[in-house]
Amino acid sequence: MASAIQSGVAAPAIQFENVHLGFGEGEILRGVSFCLENRETLVLLGETGTGKTLTLKLAAGLVRPSSGDVQVLGRDVSRMPERQLLAFRREIGFVFQEGALFDSMTVGDNVAYRLHEDGLPAPEIETRVREILRFVELEHTTDLLPSELSGGMRRRVSIARALVNRPNIVLYDSPTAGLDPITCQTIITLILRLRDVYGVTSLLATHRLQDGFALANFHFDSESMRVVRNPENGLAPGAPRTRFLVYRDGRKYFEGDPAELLDVRDPYLKRFLV
Repeated sequence: MASAIQSGVAAPAIQFENVHLGFGEGEILRGVSFCLENRETLVLLGETGTGKTLTLKLAAGLVRPSSGDVQVLGRDVSRMPERQLLAFRREIGFVFQEGALFDSMTVGDNVAYRLHEDGLPAPEIETRVREILRFVELEHTTDLLPSELSGGMRRRVSIARALVNRPNIVLYDSPTAGLDPITCQTIITLILRLRDVYGVTSLLATHRLQDGFALANFHFDSESMRVVRNPENGLAPGAPRTRFLVYRDGRKYFEGDPAELLDVRDPYLKRFLV
C-alpha cells in the first residue's frame, strides 16, 4: 500500500478545504471542509441533493470544484491534469450505487477490466480476479452475466471490481441501497473486512444510519473470521475510528463520532436517528 508523506508526517487520506461546487442551477456544495485519516471510515449523511455523491466524485477526480482544494493521498486532485488523474484513479476504488457493470461482459471480465487496461499479464489477471471474487464469496459466478445475478450479488461484483487494483481508499455510494436486510449485512461485513484486515480507508455516502453504526460498533476479527461487537467502553484495540459527517443545504452541519451523534438534540439531526 502506498502512503503519501509530507514533512515526515503521513498526509491525510482525504482532505477538503473550503470546497465549493456549482452548476447552472446554483451552488450544491458551499464551503465544505473535512479531513479523513488513513484507515478511518467517514460516513456521509444528508438528504437527497445535499452533495454526498458529488463529494465522492470530487475525491475521485471525476468532477472539479468551483473553488477550494481537494487533496487525496497527498496530491492536489482539484488541479491535477486529466492525464495524471487517469493514473491516480487506479489507486482508489469507487463502488457506484447502481453497480455500473458492463451487461455484455461476464462477471470475470467485468472484474478484470481495469487490469487489462493496465496491461497486466494474463496469468496475474486470472489470479487476481479469482482471489477477489473469492473474497466477496462469488468465485462461482465468474462465467455468468450480470443479468443472471441478484441485486446483492451485482453489488458485490461492483465491490470486487473496485478492489481488484488493491486500492488504499474505497469510495462507497449508497452500497446497501435497495437491498434486503440480510444482503445489507453481507455488504457491511465486506466493508468491515476491508477496513480491519487490509487497512482500507473508507468514505461512505448513505441514507441508512444503521450502516454507519454497524461500522462504528463492530469490527472484523481476523482470528475468528467473524464480525464482533466492540467493547462497551469504546473501540477494540487497534481498531480504526468511524465518524459521521452530516450535510444540510450543501454545508457541513455536523461532524463527530457516534456517541456525539446519538447525544444531539438538534431536530434536523434527530430525523436521521428515528
